[in-house]
Amino acid sequence: MGSRILTMKRQAAELGRIRTGYSRPNPNPDKGPIPVKSKTFVLTSHSRDYVAAAAELYGGRAEQWTPQRSSVAQWRVITEAAELQAILPAGDVLNQSYEMWGGGGCERRCDGVTESLGRRPCVCLAKYGEDWHERKADQVCRPTSRIGVFLPDLPDLGVWRLETKSYYAADALAGGLDTVLQATGGGGLLPVRMWIEQRTAVRAGKTKQFQVVMLVPALPRLRHALSGPISTAAALDPSSLDRPAIEATSTVVPDYVAEAKKCGTADEVLGVYQRARAAGHATAELRNTLQAVAADIEKGVDTATGEVDQDDEHGPDGDGVYDAEFVDDQGDDEPPTAYPSAGWPEVAAPGGGGR
Repeated sequence: MGSRILTMKRQAAELGRIRTGYSRPNPNPDKGPIPVKSKTFVLTSHSRDYVAAAAELYGGRAEQWTPQRSSVAQWRVITEAAELQAILPAGDVLNQSYEMWGGGGCERRCDGVTESLGRRPCVCLAKYGEDWHERKADQVCRPTSRIGVFLPDLPDLGVWRLETKSYYAADALAGGLDTVLQATGGGGLLPVRMWIEQRTAVRAGKTKQFQVVMLVPALPRLRHALSGPISTAAALDPSSLDRPAIEATSTVVPDYVAEAKKCGTADEVLGVYQRARAAGHATAELRNTLQAVAADIEKGVDTATGEVDQDDEHGPDGDGVYDAEFVDDQGDDEPPTAYPSAGWPEVAAPGGGGR
């Protein structure tokens, strides 16, 4: 068996990014591109094949594109799909921090208490107080949320990284995901639905418009998301979680009567009934039918034709004449027993009951 470096993260390859906005050229050549909030997700990747597959699946047009502060061209598609169906990998896949980026890369990364790059207390809190997050984005760190998901209908094994810098989206993502993780322990894959929701809020008398990335479990019932990890097959096809009861009723039941009629002794017929009972297929009607088959076999009746066996000592001769007639020794007051009942347990009750 192979070995691993214990201090290294083991994560799937990143195939591309899922974004909530894009940029368009600025009519003023002296100014940079104009950022645009998108109503649908934007998928970007270094691979044209991935983006072309996404355009075919989600709508939109694959186009070449160069990110800001980068000289390397990539590909992107502004999708037309209202939502994306995705799968969360096992474990806690949400990574959040307050970050400030500059020309040289990430300058500050903070959890709201400690700035980890400079190993110092939160700079924004110390400088602007508790309401620092209401300041302009170029003055303070921005809440950055990253989460890697599988897009199962796109090629290859790897994650697409969703990244948003919305303060409200950060809170919504963490709250929803933590609820699911508390129930599942992050022990398996989880199918999810994702979409971009446009919202408004009033702050200091002003109406503010913002986006929230909604990410919710894509399961038939809430209980499925809260009852522990699900199988990989269920993650790929969540509707299968509601199928077992339907499939159980359509299970093919063996033809126990046909099997019984092939038996040579009553004990063998009893064995057929016991197998049916153990499988949960026994009914009162089946029990009575198999008892009748067993009784016929004891009387020498051919269960295939209903005729009495010619070799039976009580059977008729070749001309259909009996040597002697049967005498009922049970008395006139007692009806004849139709078939033996000793050794035949009652039909099992639901859950394995019965005698």
